[in-house]
Amino acid sequence: MMTSFLSAWLIALGAGLIVFAGTYWLARKADNYGVVDVVWAYQFIAYAILYGLLLDGGTLRTVLFAGLVGIWSLRLGIHLQRRVRAEHPREDPRYAELRESWRERFDSRMFLFFVAQGIVGWLVALPFSIPAGNPAPGVGFWEISGVMLGVLGVAVQAWADRDLRRFKENPGNQGQVCRAGLWAWSRHPNYFGEWLVWMALAVFACGSPYGWLAFLSPLLMLYLLLEVTGVPPSERRALHSKGELYRAYQRTTNTFFPGLVRGESTPGNKESHG
Repeated sequence: MMTSFLSAWLIALGAGLIVFAGTYWLARKADNYGVVDVVWAYQFIAYAILYGLLLDGGTLRTVLFAGLVGIWSLRLGIHLQRRVRAEHPREDPRYAELRESWRERFDSRMFLFFVAQGIVGWLVALPFSIPAGNPAPGVGFWEISGVMLGVLGVAVQAWADRDLRRFKENPGNQGQVCRAGLWAWSRHPNYFGEWLVWMALAVFACGSPYGWLAFLSPLLMLYLLLEVTGVPPSERRALHSKGELYRAYQRTTNTFFPGLVRGESTPGNKESHG
């Protein structure tokens, strides 16, 4: 083995903290803290490559896993980077809210927030080291299944982003609630697609010793998406801006996991299918 697992984890942690500290400096200079979302997305392909270089895993398995992570990580990062650029200098509402609530000691609190993002990202990426450290040649059922599920997750996320973008581009939908495509089945299909990718990475890892430990990552991401950084702030903003229209949407459409629309009319709502 080129590097022990512990050494690889510590190197990855140090690199992550340096990157997020640097991101804080850039965000402060640009006066737009939404750039942390872009770095959050890109960090995962970096971790996959780093573990592949540090640990003595089978070449095919390492390349296939890094490729799966890369497809998702780069697509999401590019999508977020375009959004941040298009909206700059207007900041993502989440960070505008933090500016308001953290008025006192804002700089120090935001720095700690960026550091926390780096630590959480490192934690959820720890299972990347499992397939990267498996020296067995070739791939099998679990790796192939993980790739297939990962492609599905990326497709779901890309489809949801496309439908929402087209909906917003239509001036006639101003002030309305998007029910286009996957948004008719889930109020947050983009987050669901992201979670599917994390499940796919865990399934892929099951082809390696102790791979079942990788399921801790999708469990942690599910908690973060449903309870912390994903759904709650999105729902608060939607209720604030859409009011009763969004409450009607909540009554008829699943929050996260896609499902059939429940039978309640939503007068005044418009649909856009691009």
